[in-house]
Amino acid sequence: MTQPGSAYSLDKQEQNPESHTISVLVDNEPGVLARVIGLFSGRGYNIESLTVSETEHEAHLSRITIVTTGTPMVIEQIKHQLDRLVPIHSVTDLTVLGQPIERELALLKVAGTGEKRVEALGLAEAFHAEIIDSSTEHFVFEITGEQSRIEEFIALMQPLGLVEVCRTGLAAIARGAERM
Repeated sequence: MTQPGSAYSLDKQEQNPESHTISVLVDNEPGVLARVIGLFSGRGYNIESLTVSETEHEAHLSRITIVTTGTPMVIEQIKHQLDRLVPIHSVTDLTVLGQPIERELALLKVAGTGEKRVEALGLAEAFHAEIIDSSTEHFVFEITGEQSRIEEFIALMQPLGLVEVCRTGLAAIARGAERM
C-alpha cells in the first residue's frame, strides 16, 4: 500500500487531466494562427475550443482563446511553448487565475410541427434563446451563455427535431480590474 504523499501518489495526481482556458495575445498578421495550431498538432495536444479575433485595432493585436485538456505538466509545457513563439506578446492561463467569465454563442436549427414545435418554443423561452429565423416548418434559435447551458439546450432540442448546430467556441476573460 502506498502512503499519501509518496512518489507514486504524486505521479498519479499529476496524471489527472484538467481542462484549461488559455488566452494568448498575438500580432495580427498572416500565419500566426497556423503556427499556434501547428504547435498543438505537432505535439499531439488537443484543442477543444478555439476563438480568434482582433481586439486592439490600433496595435494590430489579436486574442486567441484556447480550451485544452491535459495533465498539469502538459498544460505547463503548452504555456511555455506558446510563450516562445515570436509573434506572441503574452500567454495567460485564465483557469489558474480563477473562475474566468466564459461565454459561447450557438445557432440551432429545429424543424418540427404541432406539439414538438410548441415545446421547442417553450424551451427556447425558458433558456432565453432568441428566434432569428422561422417558417411554418422550422426555427433557428440563437443562444448565448456558459457551455454547460448550451449543451443542455442542445440535448433538450434533440428529440424535438434538431437539424443542425453551429457554435462559436469559447470567449473568456479574467475577472477583476487588471489587464491581461
